[in-house]
Amino acid sequence: MPAKKNPLNLNPLQLKTLTILQELAPHFGPPGADGSVRIDEFPHAHGDHFHIGEAVAATRDLSGLANQAVWAALERKGLLRSEYPEAAVLTAAGLAYDTGLRDKLFFRSPH
Repeated sequence: MPAKKNPLNLNPLQLKTLTILQELAPHFGPPGADGSVRIDEFPHAHGDHFHIGEAVAATRDLSGLANQAVWAALERKGLLRSEYPEAAVLTAAGLAYDTGLRDKLFFRSPH
């Protein structure tokens, strides 16, 4: 039997926020000894989009980064340790969680 898609039953906003954090993580160095990455800078929109490296996504998908309840839910599920609003520590489980959204949220552009 195949693994269940979204086994932690994250809602759409939680999935989008986790996907954005996963995309940000490589820009903050390799995971630490416990497999986590501390993210303390978040993208800012310009116009209707924002950039993370060469990835581009719609501004509307950023709202979860400013929502403390989303961070709390991801923390309860063991996917991040919240230092809201300064930083999110994405855990090894958070880095590995397959949201299924990476190719739907992000487009690659050298812009």
